[in-house]
Amino acid sequence: MSELVRVRGYVSLFDTPDRAGDIVRRGAFAVVPNPLPLLWQHDLERPIGRVLSLVEDARGLRMEAGIAPDCRDGRDALTLMRSGAVTGLSFGYRVKRARATPGGGRELLRLELLECSVVTLPMHQDARITGIQG
Repeated sequence: MSELVRVRGYVSLFDTPDRAGDIVRRGAFAVVPNPLPLLWQHDLERPIGRVLSLVEDARGLRMEAGIAPDCRDGRDALTLMRSGAVTGLSFGYRVKRARATPGGGRELLRLELLECSVVTLPMHQDARITGIQG
């Protein structure tokens, strides 16, 4: 079995609206479960690896994950990421605390993180892969 290929990037950006008008605030990810799966396109039946670390910084929720290159979906995901065809990151969650914002959308204050995903079209346009190592 091959070593995991490391992927870095932001799965969430703070204080800017996503495509649905939701705004994630700093501190929303106070509790992060471990282990956390890394999925292909949010599909629970298509895990491609695991999240190795998640850190809230000034910009957002920064992730480092390991992708299994020996599984078909992991290999396909890496090929698409390396070619630049797929560059998005996203996360699955349950809302624990939020409030409505004027004009629609929500201010997300507390979230239960369920998974992180490599995706073609991220909900937040700036949630992107920033590096692949291996």
